[in-house]
Amino acid sequence: MSEFWLISAPGDRENLQALERMNTVTSKSNLSYNTKFAIPDFKVGTLDSLVGLSDELGKLDTFAESLIRRMAQSVVEVMEDSKGKAQEHLLANGGLKEKMKCLKIDLTSFVTHFEWDMAKYPAKQPLVSVVDTIAKQLAQIETDLKSRTAAYNTLKTNLENLEKKSMGNLFTRTLSDIVSKEDFVLGSEYLITLLVIVPKPNYSQWQKTYESLSDMVVPRSTKLITEDKEGGLFTVTLFRKVIEDFKSKARENKFTVREFYYDEKEIKREREEMARLLSDKKQQYQTSCVALKKGSSTFPDHKVKVTPLGNPDRPAAGQSDRERESEGEGEGPLLRWLKVNFSEAFIAWIHIKALRVFVESVLRYGLPVNFQAVLLQPHKKSSAKRLREVLNSVFRHLDEVAATSILDASVEIPGLQLSNQDYFPYVYFHIDLSLLD
Repeated sequence: MSEFWLISAPGDRENLQALERMNTVTSKSNLSYNTKFAIPDFKVGTLDSLVGLSDELGKLDTFAESLIRRMAQSVVEVMEDSKGKAQEHLLANGGLKEKMKCLKIDLTSFVTHFEWDMAKYPAKQPLVSVVDTIAKQLAQIETDLKSRTAAYNTLKTNLENLEKKSMGNLFTRTLSDIVSKEDFVLGSEYLITLLVIVPKPNYSQWQKTYESLSDMVVPRSTKLITEDKEGGLFTVTLFRKVIEDFKSKARENKFTVREFYYDEKEIKREREEMARLLSDKKQQYQTSCVALKKGSSTFPDHKVKVTPLGNPDRPAAGQSDRERESEGEGEGPLLRWLKVNFSEAFIAWIHIKALRVFVESVLRYGLPVNFQAVLLQPHKKSSAKRLREVLNSVFRHLDEVAATSILDASVEIPGLQLSNQDYFPYVYFHIDLSLLD
């Protein structure tokens, strides 16, 4: 599953034993895989400031998740015909140890092997400063995302408008991609070539009568250029001074003269515009250079260390079955930007989760700071209810009223503003990596 539960409990002996009991039950019942989730020691500040940060982090968490989901969807939209490969581009590159910055880290591996980025978000800074740094980073990414996607959507709209001109029937579609210079008499002071739409049932009538629809029609000057399911496009050459008379007689016989005059410069301009837009759109994506390929490990030379609470046989990220080809040079600018900044936003989002656990744990369990954060990955969606029951039972002693209220929704928790469904005896946050659902 791509779902994780990030919880914390006090770090005293009694609660560490409770964590071990939880781990034993969940492991034996195959409910979840559990690992310790390392969070650095931050400068706590005042409890009043933590209360304010708790609210701010909640909003920032929601904003960050919304942003990465929008970016994931943008990857899908840019890839179009290769939408099925979009997940391959949603990575947390450079998110682990310094020596692994150049490697490709899938989202699950990043979360299960999370390490706080001290260089980007120094833990020695006040918490307010750390949160502000992340907030500004995400705000800038969102601004750039809006700008780049707006430009891409404008490009798509312009291209679609041109493509619409090449669709439809002979009465409405552009003819610049159908006709050629050889179809027309050009540069003549007296003669002109018209294009006439003739219904299919009237082909024979046209051939018999077009020369007599008006005076001064050039004999044997008609030619079928193209046709659709309704009719055909014919040329006819005549003297300029009888154009209006010919049009009138043609209408009477259910033949329609298209208002089209061959302008080589205009046709060339329209064709070049279409080619340019197609090229620009293609260059925003081009061919994916991060394709699944057997033979090269996700972590070719390194093994990521992790402190497991549960199954010791679970492979570390360096033993992952997922394998990718090294990155090439053929990606378009928009896809490349989305990949890089999705990774940055996702990494920031998980750091926000860590901050929320820290702040809520201090507010819940008090000072001095002493708690243990644990990441649980439920094995199956159907096991979530049972897993929740185990957690509530193991940590019931932390808040008897809350534990009771989970089973009895009619019991109110004094002073608590959240709905009972969102509150548990332990600190709890949810992480959902199903970003394309």
